[in-house]
Amino acid sequence: MWLLILVAYLFQRNVNSGCMPTKAVDPEAFMNISEIIQHQGYPCEEYEVVTEDGYILSINRIPQGLGQPKKTGPRPVVFLQHGLLGDASNWITNLPNNSLGFILADAGYDVWLGNSRGNIWSRKHKTLSVDQDEFWAFSYDEMARFDLPAVINFILQRTGQEKVYYVGYSQGTTMGFIAFSTMPELAQKIKMYFALAPIATLKHAKSPCTKFLLLPDMMIKGLFGRKEFLYQTRFFRQFAIYLCRQMIIDQICSNVMLLMGGFNTNNMNMSRANVYVAHTLAGTSVQNILHWSQTMNSGELRAFDWGSETKNLEKGNQPTPIRYKVRDMTVPTAVWTGGQDWLSNPEDVKTLLSEVTSLIYHKHIPEWAHVDFIWGLDAPHRMYNEIIHLMKQEETSFSQGMCWVRL
Repeated sequence: MWLLILVAYLFQRNVNSGCMPTKAVDPEAFMNISEIIQHQGYPCEEYEVVTEDGYILSINRIPQGLGQPKKTGPRPVVFLQHGLLGDASNWITNLPNNSLGFILADAGYDVWLGNSRGNIWSRKHKTLSVDQDEFWAFSYDEMARFDLPAVINFILQRTGQEKVYYVGYSQGTTMGFIAFSTMPELAQKIKMYFALAPIATLKHAKSPCTKFLLLPDMMIKGLFGRKEFLYQTRFFRQFAIYLCRQMIIDQICSNVMLLMGGFNTNNMNMSRANVYVAHTLAGTSVQNILHWSQTMNSGELRAFDWGSETKNLEKGNQPTPIRYKVRDMTVPTAVWTGGQDWLSNPEDVKTLLSEVTSLIYHKHIPEWAHVDFIWGLDAPHRMYNEIIHLMKQEETSFSQGMCWVRL
């Protein structure tokens, strides 16, 4: 109610005076992903990938960096997968020298950016409409089981490569742990797995935004329905941009944005806050949120519980949800974690890492919160350069017939 009153006051004051102090809005706030890439001067391609179960996913490609000669041979391929409520823009919303997507392209890599089913760019299906409950009957189970194989196989077919590097952030790591531990044939197509702010459970999550996940499933459905969750409409985006350019509530916008994953505001380019806000809350399904609720309550990485033995048998061939065995994953894995991360909590990470038998590198950054991995000002020299170093090391080792060496 107080927020509504504040908003009404701001609108009225703006109308009456015409002189309300505001911040300039970056043009990228109003752009789609391809437009952002092209705005920064990079080449861009956009494709649609159809999954085995009929979802149509939008993916973006940065085939090369700036000032690079047209390479005749193939470039090493990197696939970047965003987290919960995110989209492909998460990798390119900072300036080029601070965005992993652009940095990798400039380092000579063929960069592909994924969009999970149900987000703002992947809301199509061969036979279903977003108005149907059936369209939204998915969680990160299906993202791991159907989305990742479809996109990775498409990329390999398009580029002629045999393997890709996989970079996952937040829920993107959850998808990776599930997919690469349950589908050995897919795991063989991954050169190396880079897990940023990894999440397998939310048992010790400190974020106040996760507390509602402790509610019973029926109450969550009663609050949010059975379809989409926090989809950002065009009106909402325009409204959020308007609010967050007002000087007197600029700091409030920044804090609300960081409330989910922890605060480290000194490490963010807050002049880009309107771009972050404009591309945040890209949407997912309520069922995906229910799955995270189950994960928080169980403290385990398990398949979605459909609520009946019959349905669980139909979906997973057993009456209770399958517990995913991360230790079955053989992909070489490098992990970065943050000490102030309210979602990827150090206690949960400790449990997860004990199951990663193929761990080749782990770096813990004590002062990092959840968004530092994609938006942190110091991310290039504290993490991105290390990712590239590991990739270069792997390429050199492969060409010389050697094994990789830990950093």
